[in-house]
Amino acid sequence: MKRLLLLLFLVAFASCMGTRVVYDYDKAVNFNNYVKYSYYPELNSGLTQLDEKRLLRVLDSTLLTKGFILDEEPDFYVNITSNAYRSQPQNNVGVGVGGTGRNVGGGISIGLPLGNSGMQRSIQFDFVDVAKDQLFWQAIAEQSFRDNASPSVREQQLKEVVDKVFKKFPPYTK
Repeated sequence: MKRLLLLLFLVAFASCMGTRVVYDYDKAVNFNNYVKYSYYPELNSGLTQLDEKRLLRVLDSTLLTKGFILDEEPDFYVNITSNAYRSQPQNNVGVGVGGTGRNVGGGISIGLPLGNSGMQRSIQFDFVDVAKDQLFWQAIAEQSFRDNASPSVREQQLKEVVDKVFKKFPPYTK
């Protein structure tokens, strides 16, 4: 019984997802050419106004620490898009019962879904060269979130996304 409880705990723990990030960039681009940035003139992030404000504040702080400057005459634009969706529980655990005796055997197996479906948010960051009007770097982050979270929790979640997305940006050091 203890082993079953431990197994259920480990499966449930493993099913808790953090922030997942996927990157892509143009290998031919010299990231040293980019110092000044601004946001896309028609930025439509898909976030609430308050969440967008939180995200931009965290992003500005992060880019500043990496040596980038927010400027009205940028080298590149930052475009942000997002969407929210409900995920389906994908983890199952099989519970089986079986018996044997005098040439007779039998068994039952039941799949029990673990976890509830929850809200997921995907945020995409696109960096576009202003002069060439070409995408040169992109990251897509996915994270679970709650619509009814407090403002401080929402800001912390957005900070976690930005921290993870820009941990390895630029792809090579300046």
